[in-house]
Amino acid sequence: MDDDIQLISDGEGLAVIGDPMAVERFLVSEGLPSTELGLPRLGSVLSAGSATAQAGSEIAANSGRWVKLTKESAQRIQELGLRKNPKTGLSTGALKGKHGQIKGFVEFAKGPGALLTNPAVLAGAAGIMAQLAMQQAMNEITEYLATIDKKLDDVLRAQKDGVVADMIGVDLVIEEAMTIRQEVGRVSEVTWSKVQATTMTIARTQAYALRQLDALAEKIESETKIPGLAKKVQEAWLKVQEWLAVLARCFQLQDAIAVLELDRVLDASPDDLDRHRLGLRAARNNRLELISRSTEHLMARMDAAAGTANAKVLLHPSASRDVVDSRNHVANAVIDFHGRLGIERGRESLEARRWVDAATDARDKALDAGVGGIDAARRLGGETFDRAKSTTGGFSNRIAERALRRRRDEAQDEQD
Repeated sequence: MDDDIQLISDGEGLAVIGDPMAVERFLVSEGLPSTELGLPRLGSVLSAGSATAQAGSEIAANSGRWVKLTKESAQRIQELGLRKNPKTGLSTGALKGKHGQIKGFVEFAKGPGALLTNPAVLAGAAGIMAQLAMQQAMNEITEYLATIDKKLDDVLRAQKDGVVADMIGVDLVIEEAMTIRQEVGRVSEVTWSKVQATTMTIARTQAYALRQLDALAEKIESETKIPGLAKKVQEAWLKVQEWLAVLARCFQLQDAIAVLELDRVLDASPDDLDRHRLGLRAARNNRLELISRSTEHLMARMDAAAGTANAKVLLHPSASRDVVDSRNHVANAVIDFHGRLGIERGRESLEARRWVDAATDARDKALDAGVGGIDAARRLGGETFDRAKSTTGGFSNRIAERALRRRRDEAQDEQD
């Protein structure tokens, strides 16, 4: 008996759909860890419409697993030859396999797979995959916040204008909605009505945090003296991690709202699900780009400060080292933050220039300048000596000639 499995990839994850045993064999053969896709939810929605009732029953008879793609697994899946739809951005295909053989999936079936020919199934599966990807990203941020939770609490309590503190209330509302979704399996109109107004508060908090990072960058840029620069960079290090935590929490809450939103669209307007999924992805990428630009601007100012400090280490050895150390702390915090949000950036640590090295360089430059000066003096002295020698010789010759003429004149007078 042959078992086919159907594959869907959106670039971030891979959905594997088919007979439970066949799906398991494929995942084991490829060494891919997976989580439950959640097909029953999709099957129940599709079964509600007569046009997709058959697709709903087919989904109910199959198993679905979701795989978070890494660079290595994405390359392996690409080698399988999935066919990409430029409109939806999804890559799909079906693999043929023999029952009971772990290594049996070796070629594509001629057709794309029965389920994958149904636009409603494809859109629904892609929507669920997007939810799973965002939920995993939310888990990553939860782990990140756990390490600096106290700092985040301190920031929230310190806000007198309430811009950031409002996020606490939004957090409670969204967490309640996610809990209800987990228990009920869907997002009702009532549940959605509670959370849809929270987006403005989150956006306002995110904008406020970004402005705080920009203000730190401006303060560093405006300082020219090393002692003052060291103080501002150290203060920035203490603040940067706190504002990164606020941004991470904002991003996490925005992902949670997107998860709820996709559920709501699947219930209320399933035909719009695919377009809505693409819209949410574009909006998410825009937020990532905005955050990336702000943090990169900050790091550019920190790099410039470290360069200035290293150049003046002879005059301010201790302060210069403090600047470089604080810069490296900020760089590590930004790298960790970028990694949790999926922003691919790399940044190397800078080494504080040692006073001895700077002094040695200064000595070598002075010696080079001194040697050059000595050579110039020697050249000048030699040229002067030659000129003096030439002048003295000419003067002596003229005196001798005058003396000779005088003796001749005296001898001539005696003869006369």
